[in-house]
Amino acid sequence: MDQVVLVLITFVAATVNGALGYGFSSITVPVALLFYTNRILNPALVLVELVINGYVLFINRHSIPNIWWRVAPILIGLVIGIGIGSYVLFLVHPAWIKFVTYFFLLPLILLQAAGIRRPIRAEKAIAVPFGVGIGTLYSITTISGPPLALLFNNQGYAKQDFRAALGVIRVAESSLTAIAYGFIGFYSAGSIEIIPYIVPSVLLGIPLGTYLIRWMEPETFRRICMAFDALIVGFGLSRVLVELHLASPVTTYSILSIVVALNSFLLFRFFRGRASPEPR
Repeated sequence: MDQVVLVLITFVAATVNGALGYGFSSITVPVALLFYTNRILNPALVLVELVINGYVLFINRHSIPNIWWRVAPILIGLVIGIGIGSYVLFLVHPAWIKFVTYFFLLPLILLQAAGIRRPIRAEKAIAVPFGVGIGTLYSITTISGPPLALLFNNQGYAKQDFRAALGVIRVAESSLTAIAYGFIGFYSAGSIEIIPYIVPSVLLGIPLGTYLIRWMEPETFRRICMAFDALIVGFGLSRVLVELHLASPVTTYSILSIVVALNSFLLFRFFRGRASPEPR
């Protein structure tokens, strides 16, 4: 049953990634963590993402000169963050890693769903600390798309520049994390065994997403994906809070109800805004 769920969710995630240029891990991980620990799941996803991110970077390679000097400081921070995150993943109990994953991911997804965009003027000043945070988050969870998308959307990147910037950073983080996992000794038979269930979904999903996005307005597609992702993460957070005995089932599913209500409101507001006639 867990392999069937893994195939289905990675297919959905790969389709989203093909359409938006990101989203594979942020959709796959919250569901897959219900069946696997990070120490099994992460090494498999990092190896798969290395190929996905390389593909995204290749098809957007002509935009790399436009964004290189803006993202280079982030890469410096990545090196530090990946070292920190990999060591934390080695030391901390898997259930607490799940909690950290859901806890940090949920507000980032909701911020994207809310469509908040406020350009940061001190972009250079925050680049290295941001890179440290992204590297730490990615090496612990294999997720970095939501905060990266939030930053690049805020900073007004053009579509191709956006994808190129994502590609550069994500190739760097997946490569460095794959190396760090090797040094720590994370690769195991369990990780390698789940890769064959992921690869066919990726090979089918990414081209499908690239095709579908031509027929749908990208922002509408992105908001629907974020709403779906928020529900998954809210459910996962509720489950892990019970697992860690941090709250009663009633309390945790009250949190899930709040997430559902907020998510519904954000979607309603978005589609109402799209339906409203533009002022003349």
